Amino acid sequence: MALEPSPARNFFAGLGTRLPRPRAILVVSAHHDAAHGGGRATVTASPHPPTIHDFGGFPDELFAMRYPAPGDPALAQRVVDLLAQHGLSVIADPERGLDHGAWVPLSLIYPEADIPVVQLSIASGASPEWHHALGQALAPLRDDGVLIVGSGSITHNLRAYFTTRPAIDAPAPAWVSDFTDWIADRMAAGAVDDILHAIERAPHGRDNHPTPDHILPLFVAMGAGGDPLRAARLHASSTYAVLAMDVYAFGEEAGRL
Repeated sequence: MALEPSPARNFFAGLGTRLPRPRAILVVSAHHDAAHGGGRATVTASPHPPTIHDFGGFPDELFAMRYPAPGDPALAQRVVDLLAQHGLSVIADPERGLDHGAWVPLSLIYPEADIPVVQLSIASGASPEWHHALGQALAPLRDDGVLIVGSGSITHNLRAYFTTRPAIDAPAPAWVSDFTDWIADRMAAGAVDDILHAIERAPHGRDNHPTPDHILPLFVAMGAGGDPLRAARLHASSTYAVLAMDVYAFGEEAGRL
């Protein structure tokens, strides 16, 4: 998405002008996984987080990219405090930077890299409910001008991609679109429990998420949006057929975007 034209890239490149400008951004990335069995989040606390190139086999141009947004140690401490108040374990990491789950979309949404960014991990050993509770605990940050972003993927089966190597603009097969349509329906119905258990309940859930890591950030964002669930599907497309790129907004403001 950082390099190649696609509907998702075009959407993200225009999203920043639609959003109220935040004072800071908190990104929950599927690629920052504090996989401790009981659930423990890790938050970046560096004042100058480096750009992490946590991938291989891609063009040199991608490895040359940097996203030099400042960090926000005070926001990181606020995250620690909020989660502690809700009995959620979290540690601050003063060294870790921003992985591609954060800097790729942000480089399109806010290309000037002039808004402070803090990144919070998932914990793939913890439950969907734990991640939803994480978001609920962080909801007060929205009133402080913080944009909370869940960065994963609504479908994420890389084996299916590498097996078939579809074209970038190939249409999604039914096993992908059936899943994303089910998510959209459950979002519209406010069916939080169904969405939290989409891998088990949705059509082709495990085909689209052989591992849970890329759907967990969605649950955090949902929780941060408040109760009852208010969701707006801002974008829907597929890249390479099997990688659906749906984007949702949550909260009272979602319907105005």
